[in-house]
Amino acid sequence: MTDCDFLVVGHGIAGATLAYVLRQRGHQVLVYDPGQTNSASNVAAGLMNPVAGKRFALTWRGAELLPFAATFYRELEHRYGQAFFSEAPIFKLFSSLEEQNAVLARSADHPWGDFVAGFATTDPGLPGIHAPFGGAWLQHGGHVAVRELLAALAAEGTHAGWLRREAFDWAQLATSATGAVYAGQVRARHVICCEGAAAVRNPYFKWLPLTPNQGEVLDVECAGLSAAQVLNRGAYVVPVGGARFRVGATYRWPPFASGITAVAREELAARLSVITELPFSIVGQQAGVRPAVRDRRPLLGPHPTVPALSFCGGYGSKGVMLAPRLAVLLADWLEGHAELWPDVSLQRYQTLQSVGAGC
Repeated sequence: MTDCDFLVVGHGIAGATLAYVLRQRGHQVLVYDPGQTNSASNVAAGLMNPVAGKRFALTWRGAELLPFAATFYRELEHRYGQAFFSEAPIFKLFSSLEEQNAVLARSADHPWGDFVAGFATTDPGLPGIHAPFGGAWLQHGGHVAVRELLAALAAEGTHAGWLRREAFDWAQLATSATGAVYAGQVRARHVICCEGAAAVRNPYFKWLPLTPNQGEVLDVECAGLSAAQVLNRGAYVVPVGGARFRVGATYRWPPFASGITAVAREELAARLSVITELPFSIVGQQAGVRPAVRDRRPLLGPHPTVPALSFCGGYGSKGVMLAPRLAVLLADWLEGHAELWPDVSLQRYQTLQSVGAGC
């Protein structure tokens, strides 16, 4: 029988950061993950954007989450001797004079703290970029090489034995008031579900209001396009090295396509063509399913009736920004040092639990 303090199911950005925090605190952690290369975390461009959406609104808890995430990823860079986090300015292109005027009018109230570095009311002349109405310069954001980060953590986990590259069978989990036993072979004090969108089929948590959506991204080559910043107008354009960029992302609600689609490729190519008039070639396309929540807030905390079981997920498209701080929050709660924030706690949806949801 293998004993551990915490058994984490899933090694996407949510599970990987949580497992790392728990291990750093001296806990024995065992992680199960089948290693799907097309998971949402592996497909994502890892963008950390302080101001998002058509309303140009400050990201939820951005003033706390962004600097925390930056420090966390730099710690991982130091540990593994690899570059994962690129702090880069984001240039949000205005699509019209009306949008420019609306944003400039709002700026008088300073609603964005120090995340907006300034505005351009005319085309700033960035190489290869078509911005006739100017835009807003955002700071303290950037992007994370999520696939490379997860690969580094997984390599360590495979070598050290705390990561098992296999699917987890929830039917083989037996729980009690003091812990859980999996497949008659692993005994854990607590089990945390970090399965991402797959949690909609989880027998313990399928009552949660997860509303997965499918997103597709393109990898393109565009010689001459400025790589000094992230671009955002209807799509993000993230530099990934050389003359390559990741362009995304689409949003598709169920039913999902099986894999990449021509419709998404044409949509993203059209969006990129609005941002640059330079020729580009598509060198890759990927699709993944995000674990979104109806109120656009993450889901953390214990199962209402199974004390040895908790949930961590529902990060949607903001996983790289949310994961570090929420991993620490959940770890603090698991250790009895903190209460979960009400706006992320599972308790806000406890009334949705059906009679048979607790297995």
